[in-house]
Amino acid sequence: MEVRERIRNLQEKMKEERIDYYLIPTADYHNSEYVNDFFKVRKYFSGFTGSNGSLVVSQTQAGLWTDGRYFIQAEKELDGSGITLFRMQEEGVPTIEEYLSQNMKEGETLGFDGRVVPASYGKKLEKTLKEKHVNIRYEKDVAGGLWADRPQMPGNSVSVLPEELSGQSVSQKLEQVREKMKEKGCTAHLLAKLDDLMWLFNIRGNDIAYNPVALSYGFFTMTDAFLFLQERAVGDALRQYAAENGITIRDYDEITGFLEKITGEKVLLDEANVSYALYRILRDKAEIVADDNPTELLKAVKNPAELSHMEEVYLKDSVALTKFIYWLKTNIGKIPMNEYSAAMYLDNLRREVDGFLDLSFPTISGYQENAAMMHYEATETEHKELRAEGMLLVDSGGQYMGGTTDVTRTIVLGEISEEVKKHFTLVAVGMLNLTAARFLHGCTGRNLDILAREPLWDLNIDYKCGTGHGIGYILNVHEGPQNIRWRFTDTMKEAVIEAGMVISNEPGVYKAGSHGIRTENIIVAKNGEKNGDGQFMYFDTLTYVPIDLGGIEPSYMQERDIARLNDYHKAVYEKVSPYLTEEERSWLKEATAPITK
Repeated sequence: MEVRERIRNLQEKMKEERIDYYLIPTADYHNSEYVNDFFKVRKYFSGFTGSNGSLVVSQTQAGLWTDGRYFIQAEKELDGSGITLFRMQEEGVPTIEEYLSQNMKEGETLGFDGRVVPASYGKKLEKTLKEKHVNIRYEKDVAGGLWADRPQMPGNSVSVLPEELSGQSVSQKLEQVREKMKEKGCTAHLLAKLDDLMWLFNIRGNDIAYNPVALSYGFFTMTDAFLFLQERAVGDALRQYAAENGITIRDYDEITGFLEKITGEKVLLDEANVSYALYRILRDKAEIVADDNPTELLKAVKNPAELSHMEEVYLKDSVALTKFIYWLKTNIGKIPMNEYSAAMYLDNLRREVDGFLDLSFPTISGYQENAAMMHYEATETEHKELRAEGMLLVDSGGQYMGGTTDVTRTIVLGEISEEVKKHFTLVAVGMLNLTAARFLHGCTGRNLDILAREPLWDLNIDYKCGTGHGIGYILNVHEGPQNIRWRFTDTMKEAVIEAGMVISNEPGVYKAGSHGIRTENIIVAKNGEKNGDGQFMYFDTLTYVPIDLGGIEPSYMQERDIARLNDYHKAVYEKVSPYLTEEERSWLKEATAPITK
């Protein structure tokens, strides 16, 4: 098997380099969630295609760690590879650092490419393995050097986002960042997180599929701003824009040499998103203040211009998905279709939307048991045929000039069991519960998660992921620091929900070998009444797409649940119907008709 041979080659190289254990995470030089093909070293050596996972190779074994979203997928893709699957956060499963601590011997050597390991994790490994006097080798990309046909490093052109869309100038944003630097007593700031950089400089790139970002670094003092980009990514318009805004453009590869010359500065940096390699340079050159990037929270709270454009974009996107559901329900069993062709039909509907730029991630189209794999992706050659029975889960989104969308609907194509209908109904109830939340300012997603999860926990069912994540603005579909989840680890961030934050709301049920259900709307936090008890808050909805009544059983709902669903469907019809044909409008009227107990 190809993967086995690649692991053997790596082990031989490790022996030559005197490395006992080698770590390959899923990351680029900026700790991005999704990476360009150039950085998919872990995929090359393991065969696992998920967006989150780390491979550890020793001279005698190899293990892959991934989270609950990918357990089913990883089990399939690792079959026959000889790689052991470690299911993260499951009882009795060691973390990578625990595994290394238990297995590495006194004085052995751990290797990894320090450019793709965040400083926070590199420091954690240092601390964990210190007692065993483990040596850490981070200066060389040992694994990547064995990839003979490795794709070229990306460096696509960078464009400037008009201020009409951004809502703020780069100078205004830099002023806010410098104010935060001053509050922390810092004289400089190293910024390596790509979507933060795009937001701050009001630029967009194309170096990672579906994520409009460019490989870049930023370094700021109270008077100067340096932007490090690949030479081939910088055109005349960007150079002029930079000059007009006091931004000095330097070559991307100059960042190492630039930091080596830094002395006497008090540098703010986010150790979770600055690489261990760059951290090691600054550690000996300057005083480091480890804290969150100010841009992360500033970016998460959408300004009025951004919110206005997002509302417009989400309505257009909702119309496209509603048209897709109509087409699917009308034609299932009449014309041949499969998971992949259905996804392509939806993708093409989005491409027809005014302002469309790209998808925001590959469309997930999972039929029956495939829907139990949260991030399943059908292909032209590997897919299931769709029949007039069971359900199809479709999770999809688009990048538009005016917003980034994400929405999931599980569509009933024919007969489903009573158990499945119960699961479907309670997922919808959980989503509507969270939408209806009223809460005090100061709450985080941890306070709110139970609203979506409770109907399923009452059945002793859980979904192995968070309930919600932040959404970018013409940026990454997953954005922090806001999220909605009940369980946190020391690597996760938690943020107070602020007015203007856009968050997904997506409870689900995933039964291996049987079915998967997810209903996802995007909501935006807003300020409600303020009184002697504090600032109350609520969520407004951006997504307006019908929830399939074929999966709803009212007997599992309380009267308030039914009222919430009916109210939502009334709004769906009012907002979406003007953009439909007469046939589509007639269908939507029935699809959003009020239900009763």
